Amino acid sequence: MASSAKDGEDKMKAQNKRKKEPLPDRMEALRELPGEVLRHMTKSEVKAFLFEEVWPDSLQDKLKDYLI
Repeated sequence: MASSAKDGEDKMKAQNKRKKEPLPDRMEALRELPGEVLRHMTKSEVKAFLFEEVWPDSLQDKLKDYLI
């Protein structure tokens, strides 16, 4: 039982670490976006861009011309 609690704790630490570090290449991609696009992104959209696998619809709409 203690082992499963430890495993759960390790998973939580890994998730927290991922939240603190942007996904690979996301920071570089953010820097490459035109200033006009960046100015229209909210703080929560920037965080989603950097850290989330799935983006909110509002962010997808703003980036539709830049997505492959």
